[in-house]
Order: sequence, then C-alpha cells, then structure tokens
Amino acid sequence: MSFDIREPEIKFDDILNVPDPNFNINNVCIVTGAGSGIGRATCIATAVNKLMVVGLDIDEKGGIQTQDMARKMGGQMIFIRSDLTKDSDIELSVKEAAKLGSIKYLANIAGIQHIDSIENFPMEKYDLMMSLMVRAPFYLSKLTIPCMKKSHEGTGAIGNMGSIHAHISTLNKPVYNITKFAMRALSQSIAAEGDGEIRSFSVSTGFVKTALALNQIPSQAEQRGITPEEVVKDVMMGKSRIKEMMSPIEVANLFIFGFSRFATYLNGGDLLFDGGVVLTY
Repeated sequence: MSFDIREPEIKFDDILNVPDPNFNINNVCIVTGAGSGIGRATCIATAVNKLMVVGLDIDEKGGIQTQDMARKMGGQMIFIRSDLTKDSDIELSVKEAAKLGSIKYLANIAGIQHIDSIENFPMEKYDLMMSLMVRAPFYLSKLTIPCMKKSHEGTGAIGNMGSIHAHISTLNKPVYNITKFAMRALSQSIAAEGDGEIRSFSVSTGFVKTALALNQIPSQAEQRGITPEEVVKDVMMGKSRIKEMMSPIEVANLFIFGFSRFATYLNGGDLLFDGGVVLTY
C-alpha cells in the first residue's frame, strides 16, 4: 500500500457550500494558520461561502498565496501578517478585522509540533507552543466575543482545532497533547458562557495531508527507531480503520458546517472525524 501525503489541491467542487443568511460579505470570519494546511483550506472555504475572511499567519508569503487562491475562487479575503505569540499583533488584527464588517466567526487553527519525551522537552519550545496554541486562541476569543455580541442578532461561533490528541495522548507529543485537550476545554468554556448565542465547538481529526504531518515523520522515525515508511503505515494510519489521511479541505468543511445554521445544537461539542482511531482503538 502506498501513501501520498503531499498536500492536495483545493478544488471548488470539494468545498461544502452552505445556504445561510449569515454567510454574507458583511460578516467577518477570522482564521488563524492561514498560510498553509487546514488554515489555508478554511480561509478558502469560508471565502467561497461568501464571508469576509481575515487570515492571520506569521508566514507572509504563504498567507498572500492563500489570499490569492481565495480571490481566484470568487471569495473575499484579506491577509494580515500576525505573530500570534504577541498580544499587540492579536489586538491589531482584531481591530483591523472589525473595520471590514461584523466579526461573526473565529477559527483557531494555527499550530506547530515538536516530537520529544517529557524529560527531554525543551522548555522554550513548550512556552512557544502554549503561547501559540492555547493563549492566542483564548485571547482571540476574549477579543472577538464582544464583537459577536454586537453583531446582527448578537450571535457568533468559535471553532477550535482539536485532534485525536484531544482524546488520547500518544508517545513523545506531551505538549501537543496538552494544547489539544485545552482546545476542547476552551470550546466548552465558551459554550458555558455563551447562553446559546455565542456557540463554540472543536474539530478533532487524525492525520491530515499537511506540511505539519509531513514534517514530523523524520522525528517520529528517529524517536521510535523505525523507517519513515513505517511511521506512516504503522504509527499514523495504524489504528485508523480508514487507511487514508484526510485532506485539508475535508477538515475545513467541518468548520463550515459548525459555523452554519445547521449546527445550532453543536455547542461545546467536538466533531470527531478520525477514521475510527479513538472509539475503535
């Protein structure tokens, strides 16, 4: 069996297109991690769904490429280079986004990975991951919730990128495990305070065909003493009942559904699309 984990092309026909009166150009969706992978796909999908998209990423080249891709598909997107470990960048990004319309949706997707055991884990990497993957989503939520309350009908939705690692913890990913459990907790906390008007949810997937997955293969191979091919076959897809990684646009479509009028009762919940890893382990 061969595995191709190159990031697939995003095609218009693969995007979930949802009729929703709140999916219009007057409403803003902020998406982090816009420069590649799931963040890029979510920017494009929300733009195709007629929202005014503001994509955030430290990767300026990738973010501009995403902006161009979204516009070529007929959507509206603005990219803002933003270092999400800096409060000033987060504050400026939300301020600029609010100038473009009513902030109605937030997708917290940006993330990084580091493979190491707890005893060997560099604390500077711990601090970076916690800042980017826990503090930034919390602060973005803190700043955007008041905007959502001021929007049409006073409603809004925040989607947080989880993982199977928001359900189970795997070898040599201690900080990633912690951050993903935190995303479920953040979603539930927002839902608890939102009175059904400000909804929140998390999206938990297995391995997705992104650079993040590709780049961790050599580290996994070294840590486990196996070949890169064995990492993909036995570690990444070994427990999955579906022996194929998800594409970024398939994950983006879950955010579209979660934001839409068809997900009214998705509030604090987790969309677990993992090929059967967690519940059939």
